[in-house]
Amino acid sequence: MDYRIGDSASLTRTFSGEDVESFSHLSLDFNPLHLDEEYAKNGIFKKRICHGFLVSSLISAVLGTKLPGDGSIYLDQSLKFIRPVFWGDTITANVEIVEIQNEKNIINLKTVCLNQMEKIVIEGMASMLVLKK
Repeated sequence: MDYRIGDSASLTRTFSGEDVESFSHLSLDFNPLHLDEEYAKNGIFKKRICHGFLVSSLISAVLGTKLPGDGSIYLDQSLKFIRPVFWGDTITANVEIVEIQNEKNIINLKTVCLNQMEKIVIEGMASMLVLKK
């Protein structure tokens, strides 16, 4: 495998209300914290929040398209949701190789999502099986 510890990649996306509504229909998660402004105003975050798995899907996009990219298979992902992501927030997902298991063609990566204020909103680890490169 042609990877090194410390290799990294990232993607950035702004999550809109339309994204949240579409994800609700795809996932069947219609929790009013995500969709109902009045309901959310009375909750702990005071605003509508994006689904955690919608936001964390940006990690999958980095892994599947950039590092390791084509020919890789997701084996494992741990996630810790640190802060809420609100409608309109811009999130950057970063992945960084922290371990390489050459004999198994597996790479382990630190995964972190940051909001536009560079605060961590999600962190975790991923393992990828690399079939090419």
